[in-house]
Amino acid sequence: MSQPPLRFRPHHFLCALGFEGKGYSPEFTANMAAIVMDRLRAPGGEAVEIMVQDSADDICAPCPSRRGEGCESAQRIAQLDAAHSRAMRLAPGDRLNWGAALDRMRALPDDALERICAPCQWLQYGMCAAALKRLKNGA
Repeated sequence: MSQPPLRFRPHHFLCALGFEGKGYSPEFTANMAAIVMDRLRAPGGEAVEIMVQDSADDICAPCPSRRGEGCESAQRIAQLDAAHSRAMRLAPGDRLNWGAALDRMRALPDDALERICAPCQWLQYGMCAAALKRLKNGA
């Protein structure tokens, strides 16, 4: 029996790509690991279907910053989502599998993260940049 599609805000595609086991809380990290390691990076993960949405998603579920369907950092999150939507050609309601999402991330310009992830506090750690470089290099 197949699982329901994952629900992702636009900026969470690159978050999933760069995930290295760190997060905002133990609950958040465990949830992110279950999504990324147990589904997206598991055998057959490229076939996992994802539905794009513009409100709290499966990654947000246990986030300590979540406020209902929104976030206490709503302005910053909206800026991230808008930039990622433009760069990856995503809109709420779109459905694509993880393999297609990887193709869209692979096609991003090499300097994309400096622009589209500028407001993200995780950018400075280089995890997403390293993951995107590995993806582009076929690793």
